[in-house]
Amino acid sequence: MTFDTIDKNLLKLLQTDSKKTTKELSLKLNLSVTAVYERIKKLEKEGIISNYVALLNRNKIEKGFVVFCHLKLMQHTKEFISQFEKEVVLLNEVLECFHVSGDYDYILKICVKDMEEYREFMVTKLTTLQHIGSTHSTFMIGEVKNTTAFYM
Repeated sequence: MTFDTIDKNLLKLLQTDSKKTTKELSLKLNLSVTAVYERIKKLEKEGIISNYVALLNRNKIEKGFVVFCHLKLMQHTKEFISQFEKEVVLLNEVLECFHVSGDYDYILKICVKDMEEYREFMVTKLTTLQHIGSTHSTFMIGEVKNTTAFYM
């Protein structure tokens, strides 16, 4: 799909605040409400807009301790990879999981209350998953940038 300037501006506005009404968006884009509605529906139909969510403040819900856990599997067989991925997606503390190249096989972004809760998570959940060879944890000191928005 090719994006014109209006599509790009519309996507920017929606990524900033998806609760804006089509009327509010139409005023900012200098389009009719119907035209904005049709563009949004087209973007949804094409799969460009895949979801609408509420972003939570981690600190306000006691999940402000952010850990990046680098993980190696014992072997790189299709079975081990498949089994690990099926199990890790079920862990609520894991917000993101990336299969990566390099020294480690996966990087997990984990959010918990504090170090004690992370230790409990490691002992009772993560290390009980099959096929994990080793882990290496890095803890967030401060957040420099955190966005969900793509700009074209």
